[in-house]
Amino acid sequence: MKESFYPKRRPAEMRGAHFMAAMLLLLTSLCAVANGFPFRMPLDLDVTPRVTVLSSGLKGCRRFESSAVNYSTMLLEADSEWLYVGARGAVFALNASDISASSALSIEWEASTEQKLQCVLKGKDNKTECFNHIRLLQRFNSTHLYMCGTHAYMPLCAYIDEKKFVMSSQPEEGKDKCPYGPMTGYTALILDQQIYTASRYDFWSFPDIRRNAPSPALKTENAPTRWLNEADFVGSALVRESLDSSNGDDDKIYFFFTEKSQEQSTTYSHSRVARVARICKGDRGGHLTLQKRWTSFLKTRLTCSLPEYDFHFNMLRSIFVMHGLTPQDTLFYGIFGLEWKNVKASAVCRFSLSEVQEAFRGPYMESQDSGSTWKEYVGKIPEPRPGTCITGKLRAKGMNVSTSLPDEVLDFVRRHPLMSHQVQPADRRPLLFRRTTDYTHMAATVVQGVDEQMYHVLYMGTDEGWLHKAVAIKGQLHIIEELQLFEEPEPVTNVLLSTERTSVYVSSPSGVVQLPLSNCERYTSCYDCIFSRDPHCAWSGAECVDVMTQSKRSSLIQDIQQGRTGCENTGYDVVQRSRSVRVGDDVLLQCELNSNLATPFWTLNGGEVQGYDLNSGFRTGTDGLLIIEARQDQSGIYTCHAVENNIKVAIATYNVTISLDLPPPPTEQTRNFVPTVPGTEHPSSDGAQSLLLLSPKNMEAMYLSLITILGGLCVVLTVVLAYVGFCLRPDQRGKYSLRAAAAAHPSSKRSSRCRKQHRNSTHMELKTVSSHCNGVCNGVSKLHNGDIQDGGFLQIVPGEAQTLASNDPPPPAPPLPPTPQHTSPECDFPNGLSATLPSVLRRMNGNSYVLLRQSDSENTSPLSHCFSEELNRILEKRKHTQLLPRPDESSV
Repeated sequence: MKESFYPKRRPAEMRGAHFMAAMLLLLTSLCAVANGFPFRMPLDLDVTPRVTVLSSGLKGCRRFESSAVNYSTMLLEADSEWLYVGARGAVFALNASDISASSALSIEWEASTEQKLQCVLKGKDNKTECFNHIRLLQRFNSTHLYMCGTHAYMPLCAYIDEKKFVMSSQPEEGKDKCPYGPMTGYTALILDQQIYTASRYDFWSFPDIRRNAPSPALKTENAPTRWLNEADFVGSALVRESLDSSNGDDDKIYFFFTEKSQEQSTTYSHSRVARVARICKGDRGGHLTLQKRWTSFLKTRLTCSLPEYDFHFNMLRSIFVMHGLTPQDTLFYGIFGLEWKNVKASAVCRFSLSEVQEAFRGPYMESQDSGSTWKEYVGKIPEPRPGTCITGKLRAKGMNVSTSLPDEVLDFVRRHPLMSHQVQPADRRPLLFRRTTDYTHMAATVVQGVDEQMYHVLYMGTDEGWLHKAVAIKGQLHIIEELQLFEEPEPVTNVLLSTERTSVYVSSPSGVVQLPLSNCERYTSCYDCIFSRDPHCAWSGAECVDVMTQSKRSSLIQDIQQGRTGCENTGYDVVQRSRSVRVGDDVLLQCELNSNLATPFWTLNGGEVQGYDLNSGFRTGTDGLLIIEARQDQSGIYTCHAVENNIKVAIATYNVTISLDLPPPPTEQTRNFVPTVPGTEHPSSDGAQSLLLLSPKNMEAMYLSLITILGGLCVVLTVVLAYVGFCLRPDQRGKYSLRAAAAAHPSSKRSSRCRKQHRNSTHMELKTVSSHCNGVCNGVSKLHNGDIQDGGFLQIVPGEAQTLASNDPPPPAPPLPPTPQHTSPECDFPNGLSATLPSVLRRMNGNSYVLLRQSDSENTSPLSHCFSEELNRILEKRKHTQLLPRPDESSV
């Protein structure tokens, strides 16, 4: 912006206007944060996984790793014993039953050094891009596989002899079948030895859907309107709609991608949208119009949104096709994300084939203003309907192939590839939303429950190497468990399922992981088994078993719909413990809940523990129940229940006895012993006195006083540091020595004391008290004359530096602040509070607490002086401190 637009000194009105604008912007930002910017979601969709299993707790896990990286392509066939995996520079054949077995086969296929050098000269990354990344690996015929690789930005393809697992021919040109880069959106299908691919195939080309072999080769049209607008493909699928077709319809191939938006909407607008496109498998192109182009290409929008909340997940990341008993039963499961790259969120929506077909039978969109604006077409539609496949009705009219279609129909298809109606989710809303998760790939299977119903079970990989197993129930997903596949976060690049091998295979940049489809042994009780709502698992009366392995299901207990009934008459084990403590102790009763969906519920002698505030004497947290300053009337039987699906299940029982008996005084053998059992600790006399100061009535006042004191301490320390850093002469800055300072000021009343007792006199005492130690624990060591002794505290001692000879007088000491006149051990604060500095900060709701105390000498009680007097004494000692001209390292 030019300087002449604004004077050097803005008028007051302009400054005020800018100030108001800045304040308005800040207020808007704060309001957005308060309202959960960028979005808030209904609680029933933001699902929490019920069970979390870390990598160390995985059972039945098998892994495959090699010197290769970027395992991204997998092929698994139902009747095959091999799992084929494509990586960077290699292809592997793994034993599908156990991928970790030593029988793995491999084919190395790397780019040459010269090709890598040429790739670098093109400006590509020599650490990630200039390699041969396998992007296509599928079956070509009964004896051979077909694979394509980026080959350092010079794509090649080759055939693999399946029996010998070797390349059966020299690589062939692959630039029309495979993308150049490893991260370019891409999908491919080989059907009846015909290769269908969709991607960006070179540096400057537009995205394209092609059939490369055999002849005739077809592709999408670029003019007069682009059929694909910066499309990023994620998947494709064949749906054999000709099966049991009454009108002799053709099979269709569906492509799924995200592209730049073309529609104009009055309700909402996005720069990119999710799409599904369709072509007919028997398409042969047009005779004159659309020659060597698709005559059946149509596309429409997939919506995964909640209009009532104004949430639109418009970025399609992955798709999985769930084939039904008939083609009309086909479902498409999609993983969607937000357009904001800095926001981590995912949604799962499913679409029915019938609604996709209905959208393709609806009105068309028409391009206006050279393709920049698209609106619904309201003119006449020619016959036969543009974009339809050859049917029995058309064959009866003599149109047996697409080359027989009239030019009027083909020209309409050329100008109207986009449909007006959008495809809504089958459930009219997302099945699942995860605010903190980016799902990358998914796979699904159908499992028959004990109730004879069919349930869809989904396995979804994340960008951090987790696998979520979920089941679709009544239009929502219930996440059964989340499994950590890798100790270090890395994205899941592919997911495959095998019901024959009862395994799920997950690939990542570092390797491949094989896991069982279910692990019912993880659930040790009937309630735990049915709470999981896992269609694979049911309670047999003695254990949680896999339903697929049971021949008789009549006696099995399972409740997928509600996850709560069937275990009323079954028994289970409850952990029982005893605890004996002293009056005034803090007692922590631990209760570990295995389910993330369960909440703790505590009872005392059969009745609910009443109140969890400071005055009640109880606090509850995720780690258990804390009894504060235990009283005798709090003795009894404490039981922790896990409440899940409105069912209370006892987890642990504590028989707590609280007595007045005092513990024996600590001996030399027990001085250094720190109790490790919560609730059995015995504070010392100082600790007991400190605990009395923190009665529930004074806790709130104590905390406010502490905040005020710490704020004042920060101000004073800031002033002192500013003085030392900026007010003193540069030649006098450095480290100091208490011993040298004392020698230089013998007239000081405290100099001799500093000279003799500076290691055990003035110090700040810091002590961390765990949940197993109330008050002051015995056995904390103390530095004395360079040695560690018992009974004291860890001191911070300034460094000992050699005093250099100098004739310069010592610098003047900074002035002391005025000393407030106090005659009582309590300090008054500006807000009217009157309290001493508390010596114990309690641990509340699972947080650690720290013991702080300040002392001036060994014979001075930490409660005999207020905080201001302690600070004055510290500044008084600094008055007699001599700064050395040369700095030296201090010691702690």
